[in-house]
Amino acid sequence: MSLKEYENLAKGDKLPLDTILANLKADASGLIAAIAQQHDTGEVLMLAYMNEKSIRETLETGQVCYWSRSRQTYWRKGESSGHRQSLVSMSFDCDGDCILLKVDQQGPACHTNRRDCFFFKVEDNEVIINSAPI
Repeated sequence: MSLKEYENLAKGDKLPLDTILANLKADASGLIAAIAQQHDTGEVLMLAYMNEKSIRETLETGQVCYWSRSRQTYWRKGESSGHRQSLVSMSFDCDGDCILLKVDQQGPACHTNRRDCFFFKVEDNEVIINSAPI
């Protein structure tokens, strides 16, 4: 199955969460890309990965939980740094292969201590560092 069969639903129609989760397109490891965006400014903060368990935990607790591919374990954003992400809303794209998390980010989102992870900016065929650590 896919989410395609639900594309013609009207605004306000509802589906069970399990229906959507069953139709997500995860990779071979069961992971789906998740974009974290600051809810009030629209600033894109980072990209990470989630699986069904981390999605459910995030929805249950309101604290964003990812799967760390490098550590091979669950990663609750801000658990060690204190720079937490509180969930404001979660959306899935039309193909079911990406998640958009609107969050309230406390402190920097990037492990480099920058506000966001997208600080390598391309300009005139060069890459410029466009932010400093906070």
